[in-house]
Amino acid sequence: MFINNFDPVAFSIFSLEFRWYSMAYIFGILAGWVVAKKFYIRGYELKDKFDDYITFLILGIIVGGRLGYVIIYNFDYYIDNLLEIFKIWQGGMSFHGGLIGVIVASIWFAKKNNQNPYIYLDVVSIVAPIGIFFGRVANFINSELYGTETSLPWGVKFLKIDNLSRHPSQLYEAFFEGILLFVILIYLRNKISIKIPGFISAIFLIIYSTFRFIIEFVRVPDEHLGYILLNLSMGQIMSLIFLIIGCYLIYTKYEFNR
Repeated sequence: MFINNFDPVAFSIFSLEFRWYSMAYIFGILAGWVVAKKFYIRGYELKDKFDDYITFLILGIIVGGRLGYVIIYNFDYYIDNLLEIFKIWQGGMSFHGGLIGVIVASIWFAKKNNQNPYIYLDVVSIVAPIGIFFGRVANFINSELYGTETSLPWGVKFLKIDNLSRHPSQLYEAFFEGILLFVILIYLRNKISIKIPGFISAIFLIIYSTFRFIIEFVRVPDEHLGYILLNLSMGQIMSLIFLIIGCYLIYTKYEFNR
């Protein structure tokens, strides 16, 4: 059994703290940016605009992720503590909120430049698992979003939580939604004959949502929310919604272009 007692603060300079969680966002965005520019935007019409697009993307991730957490996961608390919404450094971001933010930012930027937003979204979809990987590892270090109790030999004891052996659900997500999803998307992009803008984005939504939905069965739901409907967590319900959106995109893209 592994014992998790990591300090969420990576290092400090005088009174300034650098936390693993915020560093994961920075590393994830920078790594995704570099990989996208080096491998996935050659020949695209967005090549000259991509650096400007990153600014919109970062705003979409931060604003969408924060508002998504506030509205979807903890609305009752924040409606009574409005100033707390701006304290992002204290944690509290929603992946699905960030995803919506990225979609909105991409549509906004593409329309501003008379481009197809799906071209941007396809590139982001391929490199997004890099950021997801770093984010989930940071969740593990912070002893948050931990799993249910288990007797399996790879169980982890999160000392900041209790003395139970738990599923390292954060690492499950880091592997499946990060590493494996990245490999699958690269393979499909290179092998699949359909080169329709939006197709890779749809595949991302379907595979990510499937992995997330399954892994949530061994992840403890948010304490203040519990299970919402049919013994499903909020994360699973959101994953189902985006899974349906992904399937709809696949259907419409294929039907329209065949």
